[in-house]
Amino acid sequence: GHRGRGRGRRPNVRAAVLALLTERPMHGYEMIQEIDSRTGGAWRPSPGSIYPTLQLLEDEGVVAAATEEAGGGRKRFTVTEAGRAEADEAAQAPPWGEFAEDTVASWHDIRDAGTQAMHALRQVMMTGTDDQRERAAQVLAETRRKLYAILAEG
Repeated sequence: GHRGRGRGRRPNVRAAVLALLTERPMHGYEMIQEIDSRTGGAWRPSPGSIYPTLQLLEDEGVVAAATEEAGGGRKRFTVTEAGRAEADEAAQAPPWGEFAEDTVASWHDIRDAGTQAMHALRQVMMTGTDDQRERAAQVLAETRRKLYAILAEG
């Protein structure tokens, strides 16, 4: 099999955050959602990688945080003058661009197929007989084995 890029090498969270902030001020969770949607789910940074990065950037004076009373006390981040050059550079080649179009498309397709399979499974669980549910469990076990077998080919 063909080794996907981006495995093992972690995408650059700092550059992603700064590239997004050149577009508009955002909250941390908005950044997670934006990156997730721009990569079709191929990269969804965890709060544990986004928030410490934002804290570091704030400490360095690269971004500024404004706490919004209306937003439940959430922090909205903006790029400072000091951070402008680095942010503009990050925006030239944002890290989510490393996830090629075809990768993103295939992630969407696989995710949709998985969602549809889950709907079918839910139907069997809710309306099927004991025998049908037992057979569904066997199909899932077999599917799991086959997925791992695909990985083992690599």
